[in-house]
Amino acid sequence: MNLWRRPARSDAVQAAYAAAEADRQARPERYLLEPDHIVAVAAGEGPPDQFADGWRAGLEHYVGSAREDGRLNALGTGMVVSAAVSRLRAGATMARYLDDHPEAAARPLTPPIVIIGGWRTGTTFLYRLLATDPRLRGPLPSELTHPTRVAHLSDDDRERFLDASSRSHDMLHFLNPELQPIHESGARLPEECVLAMGSDLRNWGFASTVRLESYARWLAGQDMAGSSRRYRQVLQVLDRSDDRRWVLKAPAHTAELPHLAAAFPGAVVVHLHRDIVETIASGTSLFAVFRAMYSDHVDGADVGRYQADTTELWLRRAEAFRATPASKSVTFVDLGFPRLVRDPVGSITEIYAAADMEPPPDPEAFVDRYHAAFPRHAHGSHAYSAADFGLDAHAIRERFADLENAGA
Repeated sequence: MNLWRRPARSDAVQAAYAAAEADRQARPERYLLEPDHIVAVAAGEGPPDQFADGWRAGLEHYVGSAREDGRLNALGTGMVVSAAVSRLRAGATMARYLDDHPEAAARPLTPPIVIIGGWRTGTTFLYRLLATDPRLRGPLPSELTHPTRVAHLSDDDRERFLDASSRSHDMLHFLNPELQPIHESGARLPEECVLAMGSDLRNWGFASTVRLESYARWLAGQDMAGSSRRYRQVLQVLDRSDDRRWVLKAPAHTAELPHLAAAFPGAVVVHLHRDIVETIASGTSLFAVFRAMYSDHVDGADVGRYQADTTELWLRRAEAFRATPASKSVTFVDLGFPRLVRDPVGSITEIYAAADMEPPPDPEAFVDRYHAAFPRHAHGSHAYSAADFGLDAHAIRERFADLENAGA
């Protein structure tokens, strides 16, 4: 049974969607989900031979799945086109930058702290908490999407650039006000690694916010090693050699741990765990709301099925990697969501010890300052249930029973 319903749209939001549809009717060429058209647009800032390796197959599967599976409205169609163009351009821009600045690719990086785990397991809270430590650095959205541009901005120009980038977050919250209580975003809030990844059009983040059934099946069989290597280059370009250590976060890394470990040997990988029903149901709620921005035909049970399947794939891959000798190249810290909520000071103290760092001088005050600056329910609470998305809690527990780290 599916009880979930798309969030209601205000008159102002309805008008914005109507304007997007009118624009598609007036300028259909801007909404063409055709690879050759997208390549022609993207090539304005770099010829295809500068795009990231493997881009053609990624583009064809991404765009083809969006066209056939996405059930997209005009806003969603435009978003997919824009995402494909920007990722191709990112690959070309990075290639040119590294040709001109070969020293960037040789820049050493202190092994980062990387936060992984299923969706909605406390990864964002822990990530942004640690990023407030002045010895650590979490990349901001505009840094992830425009690394070569941000890297050479003066401090004043960087602030202006961040101010300008805040408009996209304001628009996101305007179009989808129910999103902010679930996952707050902003120009000065550290964001997930996936924003910088996928210049070859291989990115788990794509299939989270848009219905991409065939793309997700294809992606599950792809070698993502190049994506992790290129992400390391992004961080090398952004690094200021100021002794700050990167703290990173992306649930999608859970599915690609061999490549993460190869790209960042010595990393401290913090794997968060939560009750599996809560993990899947909360993640489903988030992505149903996200998909409803780009489609007028979102089936909550369909999102629930996808979320359960993807969660199982990611967790089984993570468990398999952790049983291999290669897993010893990184240090794992396992934390349960209930402990993180109950004892954040003890949780971060364990992480700092694994990273061979002293915790902040007053850990309790450090956590309290974060909570004061970012109250948990400042934008409302997130209400959901597994049943809303056709998910049977007992069946989920049985399905994941043999996975050692599937629960809290």
